[in-house]
Amino acid sequence: MEKFILVIFGASGDLAWRKLMPALYTLHQQKLLPETFKMLGVGRKTINDDAFRKKTAEGLNQFVPKEQYSDDEVRKFITNIHFHSMDTSNVNDYAGLKERLKELSESLVCDANYLFYYATPPTMYTVITHHLQAHNLTCQESGWKRVIIEKPYGHDLASAVELTKELSQAFAEDQIYRIDHYLGKETVQNILVTRFSNSIFEPLWNHNYIKYVEITSSEDLGVGSRAGYYDSTGAMRDMVQNHLLQLLAIVAMEPPAKAHGDAIRDEMVKVFHSLRPIKEEEVPQYVVRGQYTESKIHGELVKGYRQEDGIAPNSKTETYMAMVCYIDNWRWSGVPFYIRTGKRLPTRVTEIVIHFKENPHRIFAQKDGLTDAGNQLIIRIQPDEGLVLKVGMKVPGAGFQVDKVGLDFHYSSLTNHYIPQAYERLLCDCIQGDSTLFQRNDAVEATWNFVQPIINALNNPRKFPVYGYPAGTWGPERADQLLAKDGFEWRYPCKNLASNGVYCEL
Repeated sequence: MEKFILVIFGASGDLAWRKLMPALYTLHQQKLLPETFKMLGVGRKTINDDAFRKKTAEGLNQFVPKEQYSDDEVRKFITNIHFHSMDTSNVNDYAGLKERLKELSESLVCDANYLFYYATPPTMYTVITHHLQAHNLTCQESGWKRVIIEKPYGHDLASAVELTKELSQAFAEDQIYRIDHYLGKETVQNILVTRFSNSIFEPLWNHNYIKYVEITSSEDLGVGSRAGYYDSTGAMRDMVQNHLLQLLAIVAMEPPAKAHGDAIRDEMVKVFHSLRPIKEEEVPQYVVRGQYTESKIHGELVKGYRQEDGIAPNSKTETYMAMVCYIDNWRWSGVPFYIRTGKRLPTRVTEIVIHFKENPHRIFAQKDGLTDAGNQLIIRIQPDEGLVLKVGMKVPGAGFQVDKVGLDFHYSSLTNHYIPQAYERLLCDCIQGDSTLFQRNDAVEATWNFVQPIINALNNPRKFPVYGYPAGTWGPERADQLLAKDGFEWRYPCKNLASNGVYCEL
C-alpha cells in the first residue's frame, strides 16, 4: 500500500473522537495501513502532539471494541499521529500547514499523497478547499490528493450544485469522496450479493412478483444535543435525501456490468432518474410529516420536540417522515416503495422488507385469519443484522392450515469473521482509491432534484401540515393511510430480528 498522510480538519471534534480515530486504529491493528503512515489532526485548539496522542488513546480505550483493543498496538498507533493548531478560516495559516505536511512527507519518504477529511461544519467545506488550493495543496503533480466530504452535502438542490461548482475548482470528480456511512455497512453491501448471486431472487425481483417494498429507519432517541443542527435540517434532509434514497437505489437497481466503481454507481443513478417526480401541490398525497409530542414511555415522562433544549416552541421541523415513491421503469412499474424515518419511535432499527405477491389461487386455509399470504424477505441493517425469509409451512395436525415461519440468518453467527464498522470500510476504500461506496455528483444532484418539491412544501404548513405523534409510538396515524389506501400496512419491527413476532425487545 502506498504511504500517505491523512489530514483531519476538525480533529478535536466529536466525529473524529468517536468514529474516525477508532476506525483508523482498527485498520492499523489489522495491518491494513502502511507501518509508518501519518495522521495530522488540524484544529483551533492549542495543543501539542503529546496532548493529542493522550486524548486519542483515551478515546480508543472508550470506543474501540474490546476484542480489537491492545495497549501495545495503541502505543504503536499513536506514534504516527500529530496535531497542528491553526485557524482554518485564515488563508495565511495554510502556509504553516504546508510546511508541517512537507516535514511529515519527508519523514515518510512518500510522494506527497494527502487524504483530506472535512470533519467540520458544512460552511467550512468551500473555505478549506479554496485555502488548500491557494497553497497548491490540491495539485496532483507530486502524489495523489483526495478529499472526503461529510453530509449534509448542500441544504437543497441549488446549494448542492453550488458546492460541487466550488469543489471542482480545486478537485476533479475522481478526487472527491462524498461519504454516506450507510453504504459502508456490511448488510447494505450484502443486498447486492443477495440479489445478484442467488438465482432464486433475481428472477423474482420485479413488478411481476413483488407487491410493495418498505424501507424503515427509526430511532428511539430524541434530538438530544443535536438540537441546533437538527432544527435547521429535519428528517427529510437528515435521513431521506441521502441514506434512505441510497438504500432504495440499491434495492431497485439493475445488475451492474461489474462489481465495482462506476458500474454500480451508474445503475444507482438510473434509479434516481427513474423516480416519479412529485409536484409541490401533490406532496400531501405522497408524503406525511410528523413531530413527536410529550408522552410517557415505561412510566417516564418524555419531552416533546418543542420542549427540547434549543428548540423554538413553535418549531415546524419534522422529526418523522413517511412517503411513497414510484420508479417508472420496466422492472418496477406500479410497485410502491414506502419509506419512513423518525425520532422517538419505539425502537432503533433500520430494515428493508420485500413483500412478494400472493399465489393467484389459494388452496390452503390461513392460520388465525392470516391476511398477508405472500412471502416476505426482511433485510435487517441494524441492529441484530441479518436476513429473514418468511414462508408458509403446514401447521402440525389434521388438515392443511398454513402459518408463516422464518428462515433466518444472523451476521452474529459469523464468529470466525470480523465485521468492519462502516467508517473502517469507507476509510480503507478511500485510501485505496476505490469510490464504489461513495456518492457521485450526479447521484447527489438527482436525489436533491427529487426531494426539492417536498422541501419547498415544508414551508407551507397549511397545505402540508405537521402531524403530532406521542413519543414512543410509530408516528402519526396519517402515515398508516399511505399504505391503507392500497390495502397494505406497515411492518412494526422489534429490536431483535424476530422471525415470528412472538418475542420483542423494545
